[in-house]
Amino acid sequence: MTQQSVEPRTTADEAGAGTRVPAGRSWLDRYFHISQRESTIAREVRGGVTTFMAMAYILLLNPLILSGKDAAGDTLGQKALITATAFAAALTTLVMGFVGKVPLALAAGLSVSGVLSSQVAPQMTWPQAMGMCVMYGVVIMLLVVTGLREMIMNAIPLALKHGITMGIGLFIALIGFYKSGFVHQGKATPVSLGPAGELAGWPVLLFAGTLLLIFMLQARGIPGAILIGIVSGTIVAAILNAAGVIDPKQWAAGAPELHGGAVSMPDFSLFGHVEFGGWGKVGAMTVGMIVFTLVLAGFFDAMATIIGVGTEAKLADDKGRMPGLSKALFIDGAGGAIGGVAGGSGQTVFIESATGVGEGARTGLASVVTGLFFAACLFFTPLTAIVPQEVASAALVVIGAMMLMNARHVDWADRATAIPVFLTVVLMPFTYTITTGVAAGVISYVAIKAAQGKAREIGAFMWGLTVIFLVYFSLNPIESWLGVH
Repeated sequence: MTQQSVEPRTTADEAGAGTRVPAGRSWLDRYFHISQRESTIAREVRGGVTTFMAMAYILLLNPLILSGKDAAGDTLGQKALITATAFAAALTTLVMGFVGKVPLALAAGLSVSGVLSSQVAPQMTWPQAMGMCVMYGVVIMLLVVTGLREMIMNAIPLALKHGITMGIGLFIALIGFYKSGFVHQGKATPVSLGPAGELAGWPVLLFAGTLLLIFMLQARGIPGAILIGIVSGTIVAAILNAAGVIDPKQWAAGAPELHGGAVSMPDFSLFGHVEFGGWGKVGAMTVGMIVFTLVLAGFFDAMATIIGVGTEAKLADDKGRMPGLSKALFIDGAGGAIGGVAGGSGQTVFIESATGVGEGARTGLASVVTGLFFAACLFFTPLTAIVPQEVASAALVVIGAMMLMNARHVDWADRATAIPVFLTVVLMPFTYTITTGVAAGVISYVAIKAAQGKAREIGAFMWGLTVIFLVYFSLNPIESWLGVH
């Protein structure tokens, strides 16, 4: 969904103008325009709690994705990652509530975390990777302030946008299957079922059971299906582990046990560990491509999500223009920088905000409630750490499946559309890089359009991207030709 550059006819403060406003409103009502938007404090609180329940899984999945080693062989501690994830989600969601005044919640973007773990960390240290997060957040804020966001959104074909979302979904699903032990690196094949063509151990069966449970709950339309599935899988895992049915060594990241009390002080050891520079071994071209990939991962879904949830909340007009859109997009971009500084990956608006809107949320008060719940989670890290990696991995597969549903928007009968989307989608998981999928999709789209004699439909921005991506693919032979190592 694209956004018109025309200024909306109302501002955030005027949203809902024309509605009879009762006299003697509380300061809370006046500040968040609760009555003007035909809501109540009770609805906003209920909506905020519902949104938190629908997206609380991020406290488990983000540390799981970012659990790998960086180029120096260092890892980020699980407790510190949970703290960083909860803190960044709480801060950005509270800002969206108090400043944006819309029912949108933010947390670590799984697509951004996927790029950090698979493409960035293997080439540099974690502090440098978080520095990349800050950089991409600043870039998005500049795009919003300068108005270039409309130009970029309109330049990239809608089908490719859907392809990027689908490819990231398939990529995330692959991470989930691999982290759970369901998929392994094969001995005679690139990948295999389990370590030797069969599933090994109770934990991976628990993953499969949790995955099926979540899918069944979603099929029944039960709210909070992902969280319910994770909690149920964790309870079963803890019971089997306590009964001695499962050897503790079979768990990929430790047995589901509570060490110490359920409440503890948050671990802010990752906060502020951000580095800019020291990229000599990586090269300026690679740094530029990484930042570009992070912008792609964190930016394109944000506008569609904000407009989609805003429309559901009846904050957008009949042309899809939402009051305060630029402010919401700016806060979303700032979430990238905030997440980088906190050490918990870039933050972005979550589509799960729609669950709170479905419960009646219409104002920023709902976001404040959601943010306060994330803040409370800072002190319950031991409980969060109980969830086994195999159970949490099931949610990654589910999220991937949800993102792949964008396939219904693609015209598969049109080869000029289908081929670039196909390459975008499959090359992300097959090469384990998001950049490669985007690059192949852009190049093939431009090449096919040119072959059809439709070069004028491509646009200067797409031509420029094609040149950049051609250099990206040819970087190694170009460096060899120039004698650069």
